[in-house]
Amino acid sequence: MYPQVLFQNRKSDRIATLEEYRQSGGYQALADVLKNRSYQDVRQTISDAELLGRGGAAFPTGMKLTSVAEDAPFPRYIVCNADEMEPGTFKDRVLIHADPHMIIEGMILAGYAALAEHGIIFIRPEYENAARILEREIAVARKQGYLGPNILGSDYCLEIVVHRSGGRYICGEVTAQLNALMGKRPNPQQPPPYATEKGLWGMPTVTSNVESLACIPHILRNGQQWFKDLALTQSAAGTKIFAVSGKVNRPGCYELPMGVRLSEIIEEYAGGMPDGSEFKACLPGGASTCFLPREHYDIAMDFQTLRDIGNRLGTGAIMVFDQKTCLVGATLNLIEFFTRESCGWCTPCREGLPCIREILQRIENGQGEDEDITRLERMCKHLWNAYCALAPGAASPVESLLKYFGDEVRQHIRQKQCPFKESQ
Repeated sequence: MYPQVLFQNRKSDRIATLEEYRQSGGYQALADVLKNRSYQDVRQTISDAELLGRGGAAFPTGMKLTSVAEDAPFPRYIVCNADEMEPGTFKDRVLIHADPHMIIEGMILAGYAALAEHGIIFIRPEYENAARILEREIAVARKQGYLGPNILGSDYCLEIVVHRSGGRYICGEVTAQLNALMGKRPNPQQPPPYATEKGLWGMPTVTSNVESLACIPHILRNGQQWFKDLALTQSAAGTKIFAVSGKVNRPGCYELPMGVRLSEIIEEYAGGMPDGSEFKACLPGGASTCFLPREHYDIAMDFQTLRDIGNRLGTGAIMVFDQKTCLVGATLNLIEFFTRESCGWCTPCREGLPCIREILQRIENGQGEDEDITRLERMCKHLWNAYCALAPGAASPVESLLKYFGDEVRQHIRQKQCPFKESQ
């Protein structure tokens, strides 16, 4: 059994209380930091721990904090991105329901590292229960002196509010999210300037994912080497919450070391696959990652190992498909989502995604042509010229479908129907 860090207080039927969180070491890091450590020291410790963002982009959290200049203006903001709308991804919701004070403390510590005065949790509207939990526990934390003016008798002050999103996938993109918070249309912006220089209302703003922030109290309490030693591979650090769905017997969220084998996650923790099912492929990190075929069934699940084979760990949302699943149909389903959620700001995304959807629909409905494969390849290349990461992410399952399962696509075209519908 691997050690549980983020899920150490997880209960099957209720949320961990503030007292339970404190009994497990909660808020000890905050008390120590505010009494004994500078914000520069906190930044350095997080950098040395090699914490990579758990929201999908894997950007170094310490580097993000350090990019707030010493002479940057005030006020400064810390934003927790809980706008979890990627298909197959549900880890942040589970983490909020397990131990909300871990996220609150992580946000305070990250805020201190940036000398932020205002904190905002940006959460999707479908997570209303999670939003109410956070609002309730923020009030509890404030009453205990962990939030507000002069936290724990120090000179540091921070307030946190919960902001409910308007409910679009594009709002999870950092610059679009900041526009949404300011009441603007949530279109992405191309840096520079970066948000840590000019973010909300032109002020320095640090944004970070729920799971990333939850790691910070443990790093500051136990040290950077302890955090790195949690991983099973040299290139990784910490644990990861894997959200497993699809053709498995026990779908759910599992906290496991970075670098754990994909086969172990599926067989030991997700309960294996149903009788009669065989592993065909999976999306290893949510809907915007590439299909991972059978040849990589034993791969180590960390950022670098997947990057080495041209894939991404993303959010760690593993969507498992068996030999009876039509991957053309599955990819079409994903493209339907991305087409609907495009903000329409740039031409490659606005025009390219509907075109790809139409081609995949023709192939799936038995009306495809051999030239459609070339058309898909060409359109996917156009998506990489989009303004933000939504379109390149949408291209990933399509490109990997053609790369690893091209025979399945051609079978649809030759037979003029979906071959999987015969066996269903």
